[in-house]
Amino acid sequence: MKRVLLNALTIILFFTAFVPAIAQDSRVITTALPFLRIAGDPRAAGMGDMGVGTSPDAWSQQWNPAKYSFMSREQAVGVAYTPYLGQLVNDIGIGQLVYANRINEQSAFATSLRYFGLGTIFITEDGETGTEENPNEFVLDGSYSLKLSDEFSMAVTGRYLRSDLRIQSQNADASAASSFSVGVAGYYQTEEVPIGDLYGRYRGGFNISNIGPKVSYDQGGQENFLPTNLGLGGGVDLYLNDGFSKVAITAEFNKLLVPTPPVRDLQDQDNDGDRQEILEGEDDDVNFFSGIFQSFGDAPGGGAEELREVTWALGAEYTYDDSFALRTGYFNEADDKGGRKFLSLGAGFKFSEINIDLSYLFSTSRVQSPLEGTLRFGLTFNFGDEYIEY
Repeated sequence: MKRVLLNALTIILFFTAFVPAIAQDSRVITTALPFLRIAGDPRAAGMGDMGVGTSPDAWSQQWNPAKYSFMSREQAVGVAYTPYLGQLVNDIGIGQLVYANRINEQSAFATSLRYFGLGTIFITEDGETGTEENPNEFVLDGSYSLKLSDEFSMAVTGRYLRSDLRIQSQNADASAASSFSVGVAGYYQTEEVPIGDLYGRYRGGFNISNIGPKVSYDQGGQENFLPTNLGLGGGVDLYLNDGFSKVAITAEFNKLLVPTPPVRDLQDQDNDGDRQEILEGEDDDVNFFSGIFQSFGDAPGGGAEELREVTWALGAEYTYDDSFALRTGYFNEADDKGGRKFLSLGAGFKFSEINIDLSYLFSTSRVQSPLEGTLRFGLTFNFGDEYIEY
């Protein structure tokens, strides 16, 4: 008899921790590769998982690659690691590597790799030494951004995605799911302008990411939507009178552009003993392109439920002399749409050409976050010419 031993119940804990409300509400939206919505860098994580409208940095690839056209250094390399379920296991986590290059005053390109390792699974048969499997997911992408004016830029992204979660030795038809996606983003940043008694600049951005075909793990099996997402963010940078300090305040909103699962019920409407499926809401068995447009008005609960599908976050960052930073943020998701609510704290330090960033998360909801009690860590190496905006 075959026996599958999961290192600290890796797969089960992953799904139950990340999408905990599925059992309570059938209209929680689930997708393939949900790790794409987890902040892969500690700066964004320290401000409540936001980055669409924050100031440019090496980690803009995940959030808004259009920001690279405003990057202050010619080249940057970033390396980050996020432990997952850190209070239970020590071999599950998200690693990210990014390289960005500002080609000239107008344009930039970047590439990144994100890898989600879900630990080791030991498979034994009749008590004898068996095989090991290492389920994982990863994405490899590239982007190009271009300034359309002194204050506005846009970017396009291409991405290859692969999800290998099924146990091939247990299911001959199981295979790794793969797909590709594209995205489009924009970023707006003003020059320094008077704001009350201070000077500062306004920021804003949008990013439509992961637009691509659905994926399937089995031949003829259920197809899963990619986490196509619309992100909108904006904020302001305020330069304090001491000449060294800056305070940045940012808000962000995100909505998955994926159909809401309808309420499915079997009813015998004709009292003839033949029960038929009745849908409350629109059928979610559509292609990814139709699903994007359907996602704005298909919730069975109408407009109120559509609004509850929007997550929001507020974040703040204090920077002193571009060498030290303190960050905080709050993230909110409706209880019947996943219930993720958390407060985050972060810090950053700059030593010569190296930035060190850290963040920590505190769950504030009844749903414990799989990132609770974990310290995220990142390094950024900056080199090349400096660019001064305005």
